[in-house]
Amino acid sequence: MRDKTQVISRATETGPGDGLVKAGGIVFIVGAIATLVTVAPLFLDTTPFPPLAYAVCMLMGVGFLVAAAGVLRGVAAQRRAARST
Repeated sequence: MRDKTQVISRATETGPGDGLVKAGGIVFIVGAIATLVTVAPLFLDTTPFPPLAYAVCMLMGVGFLVAAAGVLRGVAAQRRAARST
């Protein structure tokens, strides 16, 4: 009987904050790559990048905050669902 029941995977379900977590991860990775690129000239004794390049490094923190907002949104939705049952 058990082999005839459907298995529902939670991996295919998307929660309310999943999009924010994915977007935050992408923005974080872009900021991390920008950080590596802007720090490299300091170690290679070449001309440093302009200040705008260092501003792009701030995307790392922005991505972290966006991902954290997605996690908190998911937690809030789970709490609402738990209270309604």
